[in-house]
Amino acid sequence: MTQTAGHELGPTVGMIGAGQLAQMSVAPATALGVRFRVLANNAEEPAALVCANTVLGFKDDPETVREFAASCDVVTFDHELLTPEVMEILAGCGKPVYPSPQAVIYAQDKLAMREVLTDLGIPCPRWSHVESVTDAKAFAQDVGYPFILKTSRGGYDGRGVWFVNTEAEIAQVLERELPTGSRWLAEERVAFNRELAAQVARSPSDQCVAYPVVQTTQRDGICAEVISPAPNLDPLVAVVAQEIALRIARELDVVGMLAVELFDTGEGVLVNELAMRPHNSGHWSIEGATTSQFENHLRAVLDLPLGSPKAIAPWSVMGNILGGKVPNLFSAYKHVFARDQALHTHLYGKVVKPGRKVGHVTGVGADLSDLRNRVDHAVSYFTGEINE
Repeated sequence: MTQTAGHELGPTVGMIGAGQLAQMSVAPATALGVRFRVLANNAEEPAALVCANTVLGFKDDPETVREFAASCDVVTFDHELLTPEVMEILAGCGKPVYPSPQAVIYAQDKLAMREVLTDLGIPCPRWSHVESVTDAKAFAQDVGYPFILKTSRGGYDGRGVWFVNTEAEIAQVLERELPTGSRWLAEERVAFNRELAAQVARSPSDQCVAYPVVQTTQRDGICAEVISPAPNLDPLVAVVAQEIALRIARELDVVGMLAVELFDTGEGVLVNELAMRPHNSGHWSIEGATTSQFENHLRAVLDLPLGSPKAIAPWSVMGNILGGKVPNLFSAYKHVFARDQALHTHLYGKVVKPGRKVGHVTGVGADLSDLRNRVDHAVSYFTGEINE
């Protein structure tokens, strides 16, 4: 990609979506000296609040997306929730689009993901495409109760997922209206010890780097805490997890960041879900790694040499701030900053709503127990669970 003569800044990276992932991409884009443009639904989205080069328009409108892509040198995303019509527009827009529409389908559609990973021989929970109550009952006979029913499209942060405990509950779930283009996916409920995430970055030149495998803790289907690296993880299991992520990136031709969410069963790992973008499990890397996931995503889509993913300290702990009893999060800064000058806080500028991801706190250092306590205290103060 050549730079136009006379331009002081590099090429324009366009990101469809203006949430917190786009917001946290602004600083590394600035540091790299590239133009960064976001497509936002409205001027109050997190990235629109801080990115001067914001285009307002509806992400599901094909013409809006076509015009946005034409104004960029390369196009990427901060989420996978794009319609097939928009993906078709992007496939023919004449600009590099990363991850490609051919790859991102496996992050958009969980059933398509299960099919391709199974064909590749990558370990997954037992699963089945079900179209009727009869199909679901037959699956339950194989795996037992409880099992899981998912919409193949449109679900995230616990949405679109139901735990089925009895035969009677199957019909109650399947009578729900599916999102457009979605299908029903049945999966066994895996008995796992904990959840892990393996993140890699890959460029069009096929350079890849792998971040430390992290431990994630979910509450009500939403990530609450990330520890990097995953404590007491067998080094061989960590290597296997990284190799799985690297193989998926190459086999599916993923360009940019790829997060592979995994179940640690104690006997190995099983792939849960994929995300082809910066991911909540990698926020720790802003302060805790030599090169953050956001910078490496930009480097990858621009086909620049990737930065080192190595940790800069023995431990990093990230805690998500979910909307709670404190409507004005800025008001909590005085206490949090005065109490602990070594923590790093990121607020996204969102209106506080119960359970909504509105920010995160990261601690980096050598004492894991101390870091977890300090991060938890700060998060709890932001949510109003404690007031001192």
